[in-house]
Amino acid sequence: MAEAPQTLKFERLRKRPDFLLAAKAPALSRGAVFIQMRQRADEDPTVRVGFTATKKIGGAVERNRAKRRLREAARLVLPLHARPSHDYVFIARGGTGTREWARLLDDVKTALISLAADLDRGGTKVSRRSNGALHDAAPSSQPDPTVSG
Repeated sequence: MAEAPQTLKFERLRKRPDFLLAAKAPALSRGAVFIQMRQRADEDPTVRVGFTATKKIGGAVERNRAKRRLREAARLVLPLHARPSHDYVFIARGGTGTREWARLLDDVKTALISLAADLDRGGTKVSRRSNGALHDAAPSSQPDPTVSG
């Protein structure tokens, strides 16, 4: 792989408040990974990265395997696509632990590129609906089909 244009410093996110702040930031799902990207207000260029997997993934063994795979994918892809002063949270989805390695790397890479492109365009926020589905939170001239009435 090519070397990153600048040397970035990486740290792990470990505290719940940091994960909660990232949960309010733009997010994107690609294949077997869900990534949240939060731009921090501080001047510290350090990139902070966190990993999580819910019990929906499976037992502890499956969750740990999924997080190990996400950590390795992030280690390989983030130096090429991460932005300074940003926090990234990688959330395992069903299939993260068993997805073909090349496809998982591609999922991570395309999600990071898409999140960065959204930020460059003005950062339309992606949020969760009450049923867990994702939608674009930017105003639309079309009525929302999920709202009854």
